[in-house]
Amino acid sequence: MSEDDINTEEYPTEIRDCLVAFEKSLGSVDEMLKTMMSVSRSELLQKVEPLEQAKLDLVSLYTLNSMFWVYLATQGINPKEHPVKQELERIRTYMNKVKEIADKKKASKLDKGAASRFVRNALWEPNAENEHTSKTPAKGKKRK
Repeated sequence: MSEDDINTEEYPTEIRDCLVAFEKSLGSVDEMLKTMMSVSRSELLQKVEPLEQAKLDLVSLYTLNSMFWVYLATQGINPKEHPVKQELERIRTYMNKVKEIADKKKASKLDKGAASRFVRNALWEPNAENEHTSKTPAKGKKRK
């Protein structure tokens, strides 16, 4: 279905615009699938770290289940009442867990030694010269 085919039909503009957008999106999905299918899964998984592997698997699962959701809707089945809804929620939960792990990896670690040196050097020491002189006995006084 090309844009010309859509324009020749007697559709309201709102529906025509939605159909054109849907067709473009479908083309994008098709291109992405062809790109992903061009590389074998084992090759792809060898090239990425375990956290990236988990992200890739979750995105693939979510995409597949989302496409099934759309398929159910096109068949007149309410996807909200289908088990695919629980599956999508389960995948989202795991996606959030992976995101938390990735965020923890990115978070900076506290170097306690360096922090204490920063604080010690940043503190203002009034009369640093007097501190050295106060440790030595005064000239005029004798200690007993």
